[in-house]
Amino acid sequence: MPGRVILGDNLEVLNTLPSASVSLIYIDPPFNTGKKQTRKNIQTRRSATGDRKGFGGERYRTQILGEQSYGDSFDDYLAFLQPRLEEAHRILTADGSLYFHIDYREVHYCKILLDRIFGRENFLNEIIWAYDYGARSKTRWPAKHDNILWYAKNSENYIFNYAALDRIPYLAPRLVGAAKAARGKTPTDTWWHTIVSPTGKEKTGYPTQKPIAILRRIIAASSRPGETVLDFFAGSGTTGAAAMELSRPFILIDSNPAAIAVMKKRFKQCSDVTFKKF
Repeated sequence: MPGRVILGDNLEVLNTLPSASVSLIYIDPPFNTGKKQTRKNIQTRRSATGDRKGFGGERYRTQILGEQSYGDSFDDYLAFLQPRLEEAHRILTADGSLYFHIDYREVHYCKILLDRIFGRENFLNEIIWAYDYGARSKTRWPAKHDNILWYAKNSENYIFNYAALDRIPYLAPRLVGAAKAARGKTPTDTWWHTIVSPTGKEKTGYPTQKPIAILRRIIAASSRPGETVLDFFAGSGTTGAAAMELSRPFILIDSNPAAIAVMKKRFKQCSDVTFKKF
């Protein structure tokens, strides 16, 4: 499937896209944490004098190969988002959807903004992506989830491919019988899935990379093969990678040259993916 990766200000690029041209938009905008988001690329080698202890008592030495980062702070976050979300609404097809990925700090304010733009009646779900990785606070309940708000352009007419949903194991398979346990169940609005492993094959090194399984589920459910998927905070390009797997063309936009560099590496074997500076 053809893909386009565009380096530029996403609002300027969105202004040029035709109305009703995209059936699914997924965005994972900066979370406005006020911090610098950083991800280090590391390599570990077995060494008797290493700084890490591993399986079986073996010692390993860590080497930092590189570091990527971006600032995550806006004086007026909602004012930054509003014109971009208004363009997203215009660009969606009549049966299209927006999946808006955010965290607990901003989700309440963002939902009010989205209700104004899309209409409160077109809010379909708040999906909780829950994971269990990283530090644990000793002063409060550790925050181990993100929020994904799902809006349809028209709640009376939207794409939802129930038959295409992936199946997950039952927590108590003996209670449902062998046949149901073997088939598995469809996901609810709470998705348990680990983050991208810092040492796994899926890792690109980009600070906010999301698991491809999360994007695969969204794209399979809320778009059809051949329909365009848009991500205008593209980051590491996971939306495009999942769209390509599922035979959907895609448009990825990001203003960070480091993100474009990651995507060029990720799609270097894909002759149908083009790169452009806006």
